[in-house]
Amino acid sequence: MTDNQRDVASAGFSLAIVLFALFLTQRFILPLLWAAILCIATWPLYVRVRTALKGRAILAAALVTIAMAIAFITPLTLGVTQAARQAPALAQVVANANTEGLAAPEWLHRIPFAGDAIYNWWLATLGQPHGLAHLLQDGSVGRMQTASEVLKRVGSGVMHRLVDILFAFLCLFFFYKDGVALQRQTDAIGAHLIGTRRWTLFSLKVPVAVRATVNGLVLVGLAEGVLLGIGYQFAHVPSAMLWAAVTGILAIIPFGAPLAFGAAAALLAWQGATIAAIAIVVLGVVVLFVADHFVRPAMIGNATQLPFLAVLLGILGGVETLGLIGLFIGPVVMTLFVTLWHEARALREAQPLDLDPT
Repeated sequence: MTDNQRDVASAGFSLAIVLFALFLTQRFILPLLWAAILCIATWPLYVRVRTALKGRAILAAALVTIAMAIAFITPLTLGVTQAARQAPALAQVVANANTEGLAAPEWLHRIPFAGDAIYNWWLATLGQPHGLAHLLQDGSVGRMQTASEVLKRVGSGVMHRLVDILFAFLCLFFFYKDGVALQRQTDAIGAHLIGTRRWTLFSLKVPVAVRATVNGLVLVGLAEGVLLGIGYQFAHVPSAMLWAAVTGILAIIPFGAPLAFGAAAALLAWQGATIAAIAIVVLGVVVLFVADHFVRPAMIGNATQLPFLAVLLGILGGVETLGLIGLFIGPVVMTLFVTLWHEARALREAQPLDLDPT
């Protein structure tokens, strides 16, 4: 066997091991990615705690992991508790509306230009028995007859997600504890594969992109939820805390907040509070405009040196392709792509042009 054949066989053997390891651990890849993103985003905090504890890495890792779990689980628990209180009644309302039909509100006639058309459409769809199921194009809605069935469906999904969350925080602890050694090993492998200079260039971009994305998406989204939650309280939206929590979660996703405050405004309009509904829509549009056009581009784009369009494409493309975790992976990929683009351009400009046609 020649040296080239031996190298090819060795590369194939290594690739087979990597692929088989990914196959075995595919169920846990998503929690691992969440733990890695959270670890990168909060690594400076862990370093400060470890320094304050005089280098006791295990204790520092445990304390920061507990702090992150509390910061994540506390609002989640409050939201789930509020949702659980409202879920039976809401599920029964949805089931009854689907079974018996939903009466069209009279104020639809007062909508300029299209009021009569919307009223007639409502009567022909939502006003008919099982019209909600046909509208959603999902037969499962038509089969929901009691609130207990809805709770059973939701409960299995909640337990599945709970296991993922617990495993993610377990991985986070070990990422903190062994982070220095893991980074050293990753740097050695990366430098061996693509060279020390290129690996250093790219590896420095990833933590910056992750932290900027977490700050720009999560913190800004939660701030939107708080501001709109205050508006919900003043507008007397039923279960204002629950609506605020839902708004904060959806606001993490670009263009997700309008779904929340639009639904809250529709609920107010349904109850006859038209002025309050308009106020919620205006407040939501203003908060969303400021956050998406000024705050997020400044926090993400300035830190990663990405144009706003690249940030937007990374976020939306990541969500479309990878789901929720794509919110954070997408901007990182775009950051690496733009870095590669600048590197290629720099190499091209450094080469002299050959003007000799021969």
